[in-house]
Amino acid sequence: MSFNDNARFDPSRVSDRRGRGRGAAVGGGVGGGLLLILSLIFGPGVVDQLGLTEGTGVPQEQGSDAEPAINACLTGVQANEQLDCRILGTAESLDSFWGPYLEQFGVRYTQPGVVLFTGQTDTGCGTATSAVGPFYCPTDEQTYYDTAFFDELVTQFGSSSGPLAQEYVVAHEFGHHIQNLIGTLGAAQQDPQGAESGGVRVELQADCFAGMWAAHAISVPDPESGEPFLRSFSDTDLEDALSAASSVGDDRIQESMSGLVDPEGWTHGSSSQRQAWFSQGYGTGDLESCDTFAARDLDTP
Repeated sequence: MSFNDNARFDPSRVSDRRGRGRGAAVGGGVGGGLLLILSLIFGPGVVDQLGLTEGTGVPQEQGSDAEPAINACLTGVQANEQLDCRILGTAESLDSFWGPYLEQFGVRYTQPGVVLFTGQTDTGCGTATSAVGPFYCPTDEQTYYDTAFFDELVTQFGSSSGPLAQEYVVAHEFGHHIQNLIGTLGAAQQDPQGAESGGVRVELQADCFAGMWAAHAISVPDPESGEPFLRSFSDTDLEDALSAASSVGDDRIQESMSGLVDPEGWTHGSSSQRQAWFSQGYGTGDLESCDTFAARDLDTP
């Protein structure tokens, strides 16, 4: 999904911490990709519980006098050429959609933070490394992205590299912020693991919310230019998003690691479920259709 050239962005919407946390490879011999897979399956806490980030040689972030690269992201032209600008543009499109949409439900939308980092960064939920992948921290209400993840999404997980695949990731993390606002996010901590668990239902609902945004994105106007942020997209664009959703399904990741699939260890849902709930949000564009907690069968929304 491409941005209209006339779309205008505010670079201050994103906090660019890249270049402040570079260092040795994460894990002291345990590959960053493996840590990312463990985090996606079992949740970010597993990395700390196993002690895999200790002694990694990744330094704490230090201040930088360099001008953040995000300051060059001003229009849709840059968003169509650069990943960091695309993340910024997606965030602003999501803000413009969710704010007015939630008003009809009596929910006040607050913008979640958007942080770009490399290697390691401090968050309200503790110190995080790139091994965790993109995530949302409800304590500080910020979403975090190491942009290197988007390459790993393609090279290690087999996702499409299309724009909507990348935009889906941002929309999914914003979905967790919406859950924080409407009160469903806590189910992931109360019942974190298993094929029918609260954790899986939370993740699938965030996928559905990402689909909702995609359904409305081409009509959401940029407040500055008055034109939609995004152009109409093709079937190929939609396939890109579905590819990304499928690539991080619990069953697919488990099978690639061990050759076995164990639904009792799921925290995010299967590849087919993630695709199905994104499609549910995209097909209906309706918040109430994304009630994964009421679904008797998560395979068929």
